[in-house]
Amino acid sequence: MRRAVGDIRGVKKSLLQVLKIVGFSAVGFTLLYLVFSSQSDAYREECIRNGVDPAGCSLFDKIVADFAAANWWWIALTIVCYLISNLSRTARWMMLVRALGYRPRFWNGFWTVMLGYFGNLGFPRAGEVLRPTTFSSYENIPLERALGTIVVDRIADVLSLGTVVALAMVLEFEKIKTFFVKMRGDTASESGVPIWLYALGGLFSLTLGMLWFYRKRIQKHRFYQKGKDILIGFREGLMTISRLERPWLFVFHSVVIWVMYFLMTWLAFYAFAPTYGLPAVAGLLVFVFGAFGIVIPTPGGMGAYHFLVGAALSMFYGLSEADAFSFANLAFFSIQIGGNVLFGLLATLILPLYNRTYRPLAVS
Repeated sequence: MRRAVGDIRGVKKSLLQVLKIVGFSAVGFTLLYLVFSSQSDAYREECIRNGVDPAGCSLFDKIVADFAAANWWWIALTIVCYLISNLSRTARWMMLVRALGYRPRFWNGFWTVMLGYFGNLGFPRAGEVLRPTTFSSYENIPLERALGTIVVDRIADVLSLGTVVALAMVLEFEKIKTFFVKMRGDTASESGVPIWLYALGGLFSLTLGMLWFYRKRIQKHRFYQKGKDILIGFREGLMTISRLERPWLFVFHSVVIWVMYFLMTWLAFYAFAPTYGLPAVAGLLVFVFGAFGIVIPTPGGMGAYHFLVGAALSMFYGLSEADAFSFANLAFFSIQIGGNVLFGLLATLILPLYNRTYRPLAVS
């Protein structure tokens, strides 16, 4: 009987995971479809203005033609930058793990990073759990400690992104200001504060109030203790930053990671005729917009990335909406397929083989 109940629970859990994956994927594809539909209509209107028969104007055919005409040597360079960024990411992460007293294999770190990116394509942010879970199983490191190092890794990324955004605002302040003025539209209250910000603040306050009111009941629950243990592990992970042997090297790898991210966008400009020759500052601004698109919880940022990159290129640098959308597709799918999918699949094959006889050393 208990076994049957356990099987039912297992099936329900698996079904729930599948539904979540399908749900988030549906959001991503829906966003992509909406952006495509909007750009397709704009492309037909452009054809009419130019005296071209709209019946022969297909945005899909244009995208296929643009992919065929792209300079794939430049795309190959973006994949090289992708690899360099992830080698630096692995080296930076291993510094945090070693600060806890462990001596993990570098390539276990690298391939689990690749596996994490691959996991994000199926379920947003799943890679943040898949990476430390897989890594801890191969290196015999407590999961909560591995999760703690991921937290530090992501904090470093947030600080790095903030620095990049600040640099973009300094260099292209007027363009960014213009974008937000146009985007705000009718979504602001009379005070100028967006209505959604008031709603978010109210929801946050209500959540805090409920947690405080039911705090004693929550503390008695077994999940509370489990969460407490995880937070202790997070704290240990956060403390690793103070134990680094060479903090300057941690900063160096952080710079390399984000410079490579920027180059992945700028070099892709040279692969596509309408963006060829755009200056580095344009690459920086488009990269920032694309980074915010990736953060939105859809598989790999799909749809949101296309919208924001397309908006930046068409609004700030005069590309037609169709060309901007084509570039977003070229940059997005080149990295997702040439990087995350390819190396993610390799990770699933290499990790078991690489570790078939490996036994990590115990921490003294």
